[in-house]
Amino acid sequence: MEIVSFRTPGLGDQSYLLTHEGKGVLVDPQRDIDRFLAAAAERDVDLRFVLETHLHNDYVSGGRQAAHRTGAELVLPAAAAAAYPHTPAFHLEDIPGEHGLSLRPIHTPGHTPEHTSYLVLIDGEPMAVFSGGSLLVSSAGRPDLLGPERARALARHQYGSLRRLADLPGNVRLLPTHGEGSFCTTTGAGRHTSTIAEENTGNPLLAIADRESFADHLLADPMPIPAFYRYMGPANTLGVPPMPATDVPVLTLEQAPDRARLLDIRPRAVQASGLLPGSVGIELGTDFGSWAGWLLPYQTPLVLVATPGQDTREAITQLAQIGIDTVLGVVTDLGQAATSSFELLELPAFAARLTAPGAQLLDVRMPSEQRATPLPGAVERFLPDLVFDGVPAELDPQRPVLLACGSGRRASIAAGLLLQSGYQPVVLTGAGAADLREQLAAT
Repeated sequence: MEIVSFRTPGLGDQSYLLTHEGKGVLVDPQRDIDRFLAAAAERDVDLRFVLETHLHNDYVSGGRQAAHRTGAELVLPAAAAAAYPHTPAFHLEDIPGEHGLSLRPIHTPGHTPEHTSYLVLIDGEPMAVFSGGSLLVSSAGRPDLLGPERARALARHQYGSLRRLADLPGNVRLLPTHGEGSFCTTTGAGRHTSTIAEENTGNPLLAIADRESFADHLLADPMPIPAFYRYMGPANTLGVPPMPATDVPVLTLEQAPDRARLLDIRPRAVQASGLLPGSVGIELGTDFGSWAGWLLPYQTPLVLVATPGQDTREAITQLAQIGIDTVLGVVTDLGQAATSSFELLELPAFAARLTAPGAQLLDVRMPSEQRATPLPGAVERFLPDLVFDGVPAELDPQRPVLLACGSGRRASIAAGLLLQSGYQPVVLTGAGAADLREQLAAT
């Protein structure tokens, strides 16, 4: 038995391909399925099953299309009741494969009500468990994504589900879907895979003795929920079309439709030297799609702004992974139209500017980060809240606004948003809040 993992760092998720005696099982595939099917073809594997652990809240699934393309059997939790053909997985009703392989569904509600893990058995021996968003490495899937009204009930379910999985033999490999970087985890999960024995000794959530204390812990300090999450569950319930083409036409600025939002994916240093007025700047990186889905109206028509030769296919793929299929084209020549600009400063220069009379600092990190490492005197507003709540009233547009986050990424995105509101942004780049605190303390 071989298990191949596929990381999607920007979403903090992991898909898997299990191979055994020429047969394959694909687990929780994302929408860009070619990478999974290519891995199966390289190993000369006949894809036998496609498994979904739950109706995902953070990305559009490629399970239906992978099954359609390969003839594999699509298996979903029985309670998911998806609106397309599939085999329902019922608790402890084994799904037989070939050559001694079988899959045992284990109902593990908590992250979602229908959530089901899959125990892999070879000749009757438990080998691995695909735990989706239930038991994670040193963590658990968060129970509040379906709304605060259901969060406590799901947290109580998660308590029982974690213990159900923890009772498996210690040598069983733990293969979760959610992990480090995912907004579906309750805490910052560390390694991507583990074993049941390692979790029994090292997962702090398994040390919480009673159900209510467990629920209190999970719900005490929830992370923000990305705005696009609300669309993922319904999309995965009803089904989505295949991936769109990742090649789009190159447009002149004049050809860009008036109805389209301009999304600038160029490096932040290039953006700083000139943005198109009204455009949103999100430097292309592993989490580009998540920020675009969070900050822009969902499914709004988009035209990308890129440097000549920049890999726009990666940007389009990340958008498609969360169901945004609305990229109309790409502009690579802005001429003289990029008239909005902001400053990028390295740590020493930024700290010196901050100590000047009248300096004002805006911290755009998550509230939990702000509490853990506060910046004295900073105005605090999480990056997405600049879109939904506006720029804090205490900031003076007549004076530069110094922006900080954990690395400069979110601060540079915030700079474009502040420009649209008439502010003068100055971004700390190449360093974060912790570095800034140390620098200020040393001066």
